[in-house]
Amino acid sequence: MSYEGKANIPAQKKGKAVTTGAVGAEAGDRPPRTQYGALCWRRRRGGSEIEVLLVSSRETGRWIIPKGWPIKGLGPSETARQEAYEEAGVNGKVSDACAGIYSYTKLLGPQRSNGVPCVVAVYPIRVSKLLDDFPEREERRRRWFSPKKAAQKVDEPELRALLREFPEVLGKKGEKSGGPKKAS
Repeated sequence: MSYEGKANIPAQKKGKAVTTGAVGAEAGDRPPRTQYGALCWRRRRGGSEIEVLLVSSRETGRWIIPKGWPIKGLGPSETARQEAYEEAGVNGKVSDACAGIYSYTKLLGPQRSNGVPCVVAVYPIRVSKLLDDFPEREERRRRWFSPKKAAQKVDEPELRALLREFPEVLGKKGEKSGGPKKAS
């Protein structure tokens, strides 16, 4: 599910996301909320193979990409870059072009029984450096995977597809600005 350009990215409007598709019936009738995620990537040393960085979630320890709620004063790609820094210690060049979207239900509350449907717009970040000192270093693990292996590690089907297809998208669109080029 790749989207070209910002026109198709879910937009924030009075705290609620405006989207064109449905998100998980298990979340009930709640409107979907928008988050921004970072697909952090690098080329393996001396090679042309791509690796992507996953982080563990704080609650369950499952593998995810860095993501979070919109940050006041920052655009979508800048929010993704900030989340990548906070959750994984990533420094790098972010693409302004959304690489795709995926949906999931965020479980909140003491028993994690309150489901909030979320749509995540994903922005590629070409990693130039991983910092040892970052805000959530005590709460998360981080690990590099091939896109294929990363796709096997995540739970969300749409994110799996995005990870599997990323090397091809990157090859077709180029690497300028950290990832796929904007649509003309």
